[in-house]
Amino acid sequence: MEASQFLGLDVGKKRIGVARASAMAMLAEPLTTIRAAASLEKLKELIKQHNVQTLVVGLPRNLGGDDTGQTAWVRDWVDKAKEQIQLPFYWQDEALTSVVAEAEQYAHKKPRDVDALAAAIILQDFLDSPETERVPC
Repeated sequence: MEASQFLGLDVGKKRIGVARASAMAMLAEPLTTIRAAASLEKLKELIKQHNVQTLVVGLPRNLGGDDTGQTAWVRDWVDKAKEQIQLPFYWQDEALTSVVAEAEQYAHKKPRDVDALAAAIILQDFLDSPETERVPC
């Protein structure tokens, strides 16, 4: 029997970083970045291709933990996605993930996909958290 598969998403207005992981390996890896305009169709393809059972979405907030304009936009995006994708969605705090991803990119000599890397950081944080602390969307 195949282990559960997860996709992690770093949702932005222009691009969405995507990462994947299996429940067996518990190790997130950057997958790709997709254009936000075509995101739901491409996301459905990735879900089918990787046999995904769970989606984890980075929830942007300010450093004080309060919602921002981007938070509201991401919540609306998830509401629309849930209408078309019948899988469990979870929130994961994404505080500073883009900053960490950019730092990782500069630490390596070759260019990396910062959006997908940010999604991998979000997904790894989710996988490392106790199941009792996971927040459904």
